[in-house]
Amino acid sequence: MKNKLKTIYMGTPEFAVPGLEALYNSGHEIGYVVTQPDKARDRGKKVQFTAVKEKAVQLGLSVLQPEKIKGNEEFFKILKAYNPDLIVVAAYGKLLPPEIIHLPRLGCVNIHASLLPRWRGAAPMQRAIMAGDEYTGVTLMYMAEGLDTGDMIAKKTTPILRKTAAELHDEIAELGEVCFPNSFQIWSQGILSEKNKRIAYLLMLQ
Repeated sequence: MKNKLKTIYMGTPEFAVPGLEALYNSGHEIGYVVTQPDKARDRGKKVQFTAVKEKAVQLGLSVLQPEKIKGNEEFFKILKAYNPDLIVVAAYGKLLPPEIIHLPRLGCVNIHASLLPRWRGAAPMQRAIMAGDEYTGVTLMYMAEGLDTGDMIAKKTTPILRKTAAELHDEIAELGEVCFPNSFQIWSQGILSEKNKRIAYLLMLQ
């Protein structure tokens, strides 16, 4: 592929797996997959991989599982040495410090499980259901130092109807995957100025 992007993917639960698969299938390079540390689960206290780690291992990708990312100089040095063009985040589980947000040339983008700006923060899908919203969906957005405050790139919606939380979870996870193709095509061209690239992305994704 011409103009391959160097990317890092950060995610943890099952929701983040379709996004990782979409990034992998795009043909762009994934230097590292970053996910939460493995934890003991169930009565047997057997240590289990996160859903994202399981998929990353299947795909033969390098996995990083830092206990913390804020103030973790060793972890940051690894990311900086890789020099990513783009970092993609989906339900990673921790806020990214400014030095990571501003590291990639094309920024960090987040797959957020709701239609921003209505529901920011944790459990947005559940909050949409509890509020009686007619629609929910996914938002692809740039990450900023605030909580879900970055510029929006694309949205995909779905009616809530009588769907269970589990059904909506799976549907929204798949919606995140379909936000990628046009975005990656534009990013990989690398011909837009920093000043106008976000407006151009929004227009071309309509």
